[in-house]
Amino acid sequence: MTIEARQVARGWQSVPAKKWAILVISAVMIVPCMWHRHIEAGDLGSHVYNAWLVQLIEKGQAPGLYLVRQWNNVLFDWMLLHAANAVGFAAAEKIVVAACVLIFFWGVFALVGAASGRPPWYLAPSIAMLTYGYAFNMGFLNYYLSLGLASFSLALLWRGRGLERLGGLLLAPLILLAHPIGFLWLAGTALYLLLWTKLPGWWALSAPLAALTTLLLVRWYLAQQSRFPVDWVHDPFYLMTGADQLALYGQRYTVLGWVALAFGVLCVLVEVIALRGGTCFWKSVRFSAELYLLALVAVALLPENLRPSISGGWIGLLASRLTAITAIFGLCLMGCLKPRKWHLAGFGATAVVFFAFLYQDTLVLNRMESTAENLVSHLPFGTRVIATIWAPPGSRVSFIGHIADRACIGHCFSYANYEPSSGQFRIRVHPGSPVVSASDDDSEDMQAGMYDVEDEDLPLEQIFQCDEKDLTKLCIRDLASGEKNGRLGYKPPASD
Repeated sequence: MTIEARQVARGWQSVPAKKWAILVISAVMIVPCMWHRHIEAGDLGSHVYNAWLVQLIEKGQAPGLYLVRQWNNVLFDWMLLHAANAVGFAAAEKIVVAACVLIFFWGVFALVGAASGRPPWYLAPSIAMLTYGYAFNMGFLNYYLSLGLASFSLALLWRGRGLERLGGLLLAPLILLAHPIGFLWLAGTALYLLLWTKLPGWWALSAPLAALTTLLLVRWYLAQQSRFPVDWVHDPFYLMTGADQLALYGQRYTVLGWVALAFGVLCVLVEVIALRGGTCFWKSVRFSAELYLLALVAVALLPENLRPSISGGWIGLLASRLTAITAIFGLCLMGCLKPRKWHLAGFGATAVVFFAFLYQDTLVLNRMESTAENLVSHLPFGTRVIATIWAPPGSRVSFIGHIADRACIGHCFSYANYEPSSGQFRIRVHPGSPVVSASDDDSEDMQAGMYDVEDEDLPLEQIFQCDEKDLTKLCIRDLASGEKNGRLGYKPPASD
């Protein structure tokens, strides 16, 4: 066994002795899943609502809807449905999301530990913030779960031996079931790691060159093709450093993200100036730094949105969600630094402020959802509802309208539900269904408040923000044939 391998073994031998720390940290990590009646995480409301639709489809109570076999972007939904069948939706939501949180947190923890050769206890506050960052709050839970599982797999492939590496490979099918991006990340990073460790001397440079060439070819292909639309507009890559995962419900999160980034840079500079760690330190830093820089390049070169089929739905916010991977590689780089008490103090203070902000903002959303539940509770079962609920100006979490989807469970149908018409999920729709629009374009217009109501849509209700001075106040009204569904109520200035 090499000196480096012995150091890694000694570092991880301390983990079993920390079992109480692991239990305490795990308990603390799921607190944000329990501190309100509902977990407010953007698209999660849609996931829960569509799990309810699956139950109706299986009972023959959702006319025009049917299920297809699907082998990606579905693992979270399977977990949620089976849990709901056993314990109901309220408990299932808490149990399954909490499980995903722990998988993500400890997966990233393991991967950062694999990069550094020791458990990154002092980075636990930073990993916690990323765990509840943009990807989580937008409700990209299949993608989120795939990253957590892929982190575990990469950690096992990187530092494991024998059966441990086999275990890492056996996670691959689950990762693909969760989301293809997580699977591609696993495959690309594992191949990069193999080339980096096996190629001698200057030949190791072929790994970053091959990765960069692949990204450039993907960019060129998407820019040249004309079969489907591609949207390249997103924030400049230098603003999407991974710290942007902390930018959620307003400007104060953005400021906090920059503070966290600046503190991380300070930690690196102090270590570089001190020149501690020797040859092994520089080797580990170099590999993690390469991965982080390549992740930045990927964000710069890849589109924000694309639509593989004209009749299907968009694959949206691609670059924005990929910065979760950038952040993970950034934490791998931080994990290679010599742990210091002031590191833990700084990251811990940042995390306390972050979670205080998160509690306040999700409490407001929970109150809005309670209002939506009261509005639909007296509707006749099966009433069709469209929600035009907008996030406040400055918020990056744009999917808060899905609180109305979850409120509809047991009462009404969310007529603008995007999943069936997009053709990307296991629920599909036949034209003429009274449950949901069969047109992806119409679904988008309904959500944007730009849909012209037709006779066959009626009766149809709209839930909307009826007080521009208080966006948490919701009202409901009947829609009439020929009017735009967003004619009344608040609408963001940019959408006018």
